[in-house]
Amino acid sequence: MNESPAVHAQLDAVSGEWLRLLGSSGAEREAALAQLHEMLLRIALGETRRRGARLRITGPELDDLAHQAAADALLAITAKINEFRGESRFTTWAYKFVIFEVSTKVGRHFWRNPSVPLDAEDWDRLPGRFGFEPAQEFEWRDLLSVLRRAVDDELTDRQRRIFVAIVLNGVPLDALVAELASNRNAIYKTLFDARRKLRTVLAANGYMDDISRRS
Repeated sequence: MNESPAVHAQLDAVSGEWLRLLGSSGAEREAALAQLHEMLLRIALGETRRRGARLRITGPELDDLAHQAAADALLAITAKINEFRGESRFTTWAYKFVIFEVSTKVGRHFWRNPSVPLDAEDWDRLPGRFGFEPAQEFEWRDLLSVLRRAVDDELTDRQRRIFVAIVLNGVPLDALVAELASNRNAIYKTLFDARRKLRTVLAANGYMDDISRRS
């Protein structure tokens, strides 16, 4: 590795040592790679297990995704090691790679056997999200009608698609990110904007107080 001494001098001691070891050769470098892989795998296992319940992935299949994510993150880190400039600790920088790989892999895995099509509209589940019981149908029938019209009339095509997928159909965020070739921040922003539009419509029709009490 051909990092300049000036760059190394700006690094914290731990980050500098990681770069030195990964830039060495022979047994020293192999030991560093093994240690880095162990750290990445630990993170990947924690993340896949945390997200696995929503994605209905368990057991060896879940562990296999974690191992794949750790291995691919290690390859990406070693390929881009010269891009590390010390704005954060090396371990923080490496953490982002493995989280990205976990998100990508669990998202793609969902679409192998999705429980619902992306564009299906399961409006029947929405009253439960607001805390209404089936016996209270008279309370939420009009609200649901207003909301459906707002989703159709006020949202952009992308906002509508994301709202329907996440809120109505319960598609996991990582799965939607993979399907739309987007990122978590962009999906969050689109969903936030969609909800803001819908809240405005509901407030204008006098429904927000009731929803707020049940949120």
